Amino acid sequence: MNRRIATLVAALVPVLVLGVTGSVVTVPFAALGPGPTYNTLGDVDGVPVVQIDGTDVDPTAGHLNMTTVAVRDQLNLFEAIGFWASGRQGLVPREEVYPPDKSKEEVQEGNQADFEESESSAELAALHHLDLPVSLAVASVAEDGPAAGVLNVGDTLVSVGGSPVATASAVREAVSARAPGDSLDIEYVREGTTQTNAVVLGARPDDASKGYLGVTPEEQPGVPFEVKFNLADVGGPSAGLMFSLAVVDKLSPGELSNGEFVAGTGTIDADGTVGPIGGIPYKLIAAREAGATTFLVPDANCGEAIQNVPDGLRLVRVESLDGAVEALQAIGSGADAPSCT
Repeated sequence: MNRRIATLVAALVPVLVLGVTGSVVTVPFAALGPGPTYNTLGDVDGVPVVQIDGTDVDPTAGHLNMTTVAVRDQLNLFEAIGFWASGRQGLVPREEVYPPDKSKEEVQEGNQADFEESESSAELAALHHLDLPVSLAVASVAEDGPAAGVLNVGDTLVSVGGSPVATASAVREAVSARAPGDSLDIEYVREGTTQTNAVVLGARPDDASKGYLGVTPEEQPGVPFEVKFNLADVGGPSAGLMFSLAVVDKLSPGELSNGEFVAGTGTIDADGTVGPIGGIPYKLIAAREAGATTFLVPDANCGEAIQNVPDGLRLVRVESLDGAVEALQAIGSGADAPSCT
């Protein structure tokens, strides 16, 4: 008997022994199962899921579906047993979904914040992939940091130490490569004027051998059009990859899906790195039942995906946005794509 089943039995037996009506008493478990899927190339209630205004958009067809996990809470005894026996649902301790130190509303707010951050990262990753402009703004300046009095919030960073910077990681790398006490030229744009000033670096708080600038850079789209993501009542960061693919598909010639039904999941960073998600077994079921024949799986989820893949669903392993695009292009040309097997 595995640990979760043992926990389930331990929680339910007292209810049965006491003879309490199962339809009244709730159990300390939540049910996870296949949730809705959404075609990021399509519409919901007549509104594009991914909407791009201010530029020409390439026609798209087929499916690039994001997948979700349905969570059911406040289960009574009979509901819990029914979900457990269904084979399509799984029971987890409720605290795994709703930590005891947070209210349900706080968890939902956190999920929504993650979702909105994934939208931003998805757009930036797509722009990087397409070599479209991305600017790097100063989001905050430490009051007692080396850059205080030199850089202001809202300044656009152009170069650090003579090296052009377009990503936050590029700034960190350029600064960390220098030693505390070094003077570093920072080129930036403020109110339309390009300026260059030197900053004497401090010591990084977590590594005194490396330079520290004391600013938080934030990537922002530098394009003359607007990308909107119009999907409500969905939380968490796992739609990032599919959102990003939809933006790439709409802003580049051809069809990434090759007119077929592709689904997938995965978080995404602004640099295009794809990360793992939870609930992969349920997302695979949801995708296959919706009609998907290909599923994009984050590399770290491949082991679990292989154990739960429905018949007729091809698993494609992805580690980055670039890799996902290349895999779809390979499938379209009849070539092999990276697989979880």
